Amino acid sequence: MIRRLLSTGLLALSCTLSGTALAQADFARTPDGKPDLNGIWQALGTAHLDLETHAARPGPLVAMGALAAIPGGMGVVVGDHIPYKPEALAKKLENQADWLARDPLVKCYLPGVPRATYIPYPFQIFQAPDTTLISYQFAGADRLVYMDRPDFKSQVDSWMGHNIGHWEGDTLVITVTGQMPDTWLDQSGNWHSASMVVEERYTPMGPNHIQYEATITDPEVYTEPWKIAMPLYRRIEPNAMMLEFKCVEFVEELLYGRYRKPAE
Repeated sequence: MIRRLLSTGLLALSCTLSGTALAQADFARTPDGKPDLNGIWQALGTAHLDLETHAARPGPLVAMGALAAIPGGMGVVVGDHIPYKPEALAKKLENQADWLARDPLVKCYLPGVPRATYIPYPFQIFQAPDTTLISYQFAGADRLVYMDRPDFKSQVDSWMGHNIGHWEGDTLVITVTGQMPDTWLDQSGNWHSASMVVEERYTPMGPNHIQYEATITDPEVYTEPWKIAMPLYRRIEPNAMMLEFKCVEFVEELLYGRYRKPAE
């Protein structure tokens, strides 16, 4: 029985690896031979709630009951542990306890990188040989990725960072520096400093999904670099498109004490 199970498992693994190899070759290419990543993409799962594996827990709005509860989810952190320094972990726990008041996304601030990738909103890639635009539905955020310009330095910090890209085989690699320290990594208070460097890797695994990885380095907050990994899925509906979500008008009363009468 054990030999039969092992044999079956090895066969399944072989089929999986063969399928993966086939899928890696099964995607479109641009005229310059690079993988064609143009399109609308979206992550699934609970990474936007908590990057680490987590059990279900009550949400911040008791009156909404189950609708505002945090569902359990599997983590996307490789090793399932973010290597915080002790004092940085204490701040993370403070953030989590006061999430609704502290999370910058509640106030419609731009999400930063990598958080913009896995919040539950689509984003669109417009690929070109010299510059690639990534546009996000949430708050109309976007970022320009300057290709093959490693010496192009950031002049000022920004919410979506300074993005330098290059290709390693069929993988698009983007190094993000110069981000504002105000952005978070999820709704559980995971945070970073202004020293954070993010290296993203976009590897097409077939016509409609990308393997996304991001290595996060921040010696002020973490004891060592750490990585997240997850698939991204192409939106394949015939009418798929990016819609506006300019969220400032939804938080004006929160931010400025203003009230907007709902449109009739």
